Amino acid sequence: MVSSGLRIGRILGIPIFLHGSWFIIFALITFSLATQFAHLHPGWSKTQHWMVGIVTSLLFFGSVLFHELAHSVVALRYKIPVVSITLFVFGGVARIGREPSSARQEFYIAVAGPVSSYFLAGGFWLAAGFFSQSEMIVALSEWLAYINFVLATFNLVPAFPLDGGRILRAIVWGATRSFTRATRMAARGGQLFAYLMILLGVWQALTENLLGGIWLAFIGWFLLTAAQESYVQLAIRSTLSGLRAADIMTREIPHVARDLTLEEYVQELLRTGRRCHLVTSGDELLGLMSLHTMNQVPREDWAVTSVQAAMVPRERLLTAWPDEPALSVLERMQSSDVNQMPVVANGEVVGMISRESILRMLQTRAELGELSRT
Repeated sequence: MVSSGLRIGRILGIPIFLHGSWFIIFALITFSLATQFAHLHPGWSKTQHWMVGIVTSLLFFGSVLFHELAHSVVALRYKIPVVSITLFVFGGVARIGREPSSARQEFYIAVAGPVSSYFLAGGFWLAAGFFSQSEMIVALSEWLAYINFVLATFNLVPAFPLDGGRILRAIVWGATRSFTRATRMAARGGQLFAYLMILLGVWQALTENLLGGIWLAFIGWFLLTAAQESYVQLAIRSTLSGLRAADIMTREIPHVARDLTLEEYVQELLRTGRRCHLVTSGDELLGLMSLHTMNQVPREDWAVTSVQAAMVPRERLLTAWPDEPALSVLERMQSSDVNQMPVVANGEVVGMISRESILRMLQTRAELGELSRT
């Protein structure tokens, strides 16, 4: 749901990003903390109020990152790829490459986040006692202990996509052996909880706390959107179930010569409307060229850059095989952030799968489903 933003590093091989909205919430939290510390500790200097506010805010988002890393470490333990972790206005989100394959995996991945936040809450509470002689460290640690406790407890609410909703899905999944039924129940719980938050936020905004009410309603709206998206993901899984790569691939495979310049390639794109081509030399496959790949090259270099110089070479291509489940293909395309994937049989490219072709399949099946109900 959250696109990547500014990349700030990599932990355990996982890219860490700051979404643009993070800078807004970081500034708001820092200002709020500095104001709070000024009220509670009037003896401090203005510089101390802001310094402790900034450090506390940074440690808070470090705590959020620790929470998401806990999810990620367990996912990696089950060989589920973690594409990225992004910090944004509502905290953080770890993007995994595929759904867990069992209820047990789902449970342990989900519960790791709240457990890590409770661990941090206890750690900061102990730090407040250990450094009791330092008023600033005590103030900082007590706030972080409280906020991590709240974060863990809030995430345990049984409403998807919160961790508690995922724990509920794991329990129902394990009891019923039905991922579909479990997802539907957890998503409905998420929608109900989101509507309650929105209504409570509107009531607060109209009666006593305008900014707090707006913020609460905004969080509710975000959770509602996420819960509704889970329905979409469930529909995709159901639609693609039983389909193979051969069922959704296109057999018409456009080719371009390797010595074409990018300016000439642009003309080919404009003429045919195709966004992706295999690059060949005779009968030999050299790589894959697409509009996205071309745009990685500065426009002023298009006249002197060949397709072969800009393409994704064959050895770096992700490929599918004809009998691979369609859902597996889509998950690999999402986790690797690619839009096209050649289908290879006996060393020969026999088709091409794109996100557009998957979307067309989903739309066709959805329309046929509606017709069958009329």
